[in-house]
Amino acid sequence: MIPRITMPPSPDDFASQVLHWFDRHGRRDLPWQQDINPYRVWVSEIMLQQTQVRTVVPYFERFMAEFSTVDDLAAADEDRVLHLWTGLGYYARARNLHRAARLVCEQWGGQFPDSVDELGKLPGVGRSTAGAIASIAFGSRAAILDGNVKRVLARYHAVPGWPGQSAVLSRLWQIAESYTPEIRVADYSQAMMDLGATLCTRTSPACDRCPLAAGCAALVSGSQSDFPGRKPKKSLPVRKTTFLMVQNGSGEVWLERRPGHGIWGGLWCFPEIDAPTDSSTWCVDRWGLEPERIQPWEPFRHTFSHYHLDIEPVLTTLPLSPGAVMEGDGQLWYNRRQPQAIGLAAPVAGLLARL
Repeated sequence: MIPRITMPPSPDDFASQVLHWFDRHGRRDLPWQQDINPYRVWVSEIMLQQTQVRTVVPYFERFMAEFSTVDDLAAADEDRVLHLWTGLGYYARARNLHRAARLVCEQWGGQFPDSVDELGKLPGVGRSTAGAIASIAFGSRAAILDGNVKRVLARYHAVPGWPGQSAVLSRLWQIAESYTPEIRVADYSQAMMDLGATLCTRTSPACDRCPLAAGCAALVSGSQSDFPGRKPKKSLPVRKTTFLMVQNGSGEVWLERRPGHGIWGGLWCFPEIDAPTDSSTWCVDRWGLEPERIQPWEPFRHTFSHYHLDIEPVLTTLPLSPGAVMEGDGQLWYNRRQPQAIGLAAPVAGLLARL
């Protein structure tokens, strides 16, 4: 039975409870917890933004095998970076990672700054990510407030409202700052993230095993599911497009690089047309070639954070091999048998696998 809260614990007591739990139950075998340095911590924190640990692990391991240092990453071609990111989603993270690596090498001689303020100037590094790097890699007293920590603190103090609102977020930062200890701050940061990821989960939290249960305001009132507050719902708009999958006589598929900004920025995709019936016209206009066959595939939906995209693929087969149809800048014939190391949008990678 969970006792009623008589008074909130002191910050030292709160941190002690969290660290005591971490010493017995915390995760210590994640790949970025080995050979800790600022570069490895930074890459892992960027990958973990909006992505679960079990998804990140193989990506992190492949990334480190290819780019073991920030200098390796800075010197890499963007296509190679995006290729290793393919399937992880939120591709702006990969582009920002690449830009930030070059910035670290150009401005700091390959050494990461150790202050939250300086780390926060790197592309893609917000306040919480900067705090995680500073605390875990450098042992600095710096608070973190990722999604897991927001959930723990919002429930513990029954903070009403959606954390996306500035007043709610400000309150949570105030709490996070007050509880961050002066010592063992790296362990504390990892412990708070672990608590949210393994016990204080979004649904079915394991309150009976939580070290903070006795002081949790949401648990005492039986209102864990009310915190943190939900983002106001709105219906997502639906957009439609047709992916033109042009295949030449050698089985290679035509791809084009998207602009560096916007959805799938910098990734390679199929050309988009208004309707399957435009396939023949598109090929004739581009190369003066009439397709041998046009085969519409079953449409499917790909959902982004702010809209649904209904995609209708259409396989269009040309009579000629790539020797007769030249590539250009930002355009290539993709060899499915010997795939190039390029970044592919997730729906494109899925369709290529089906061909």
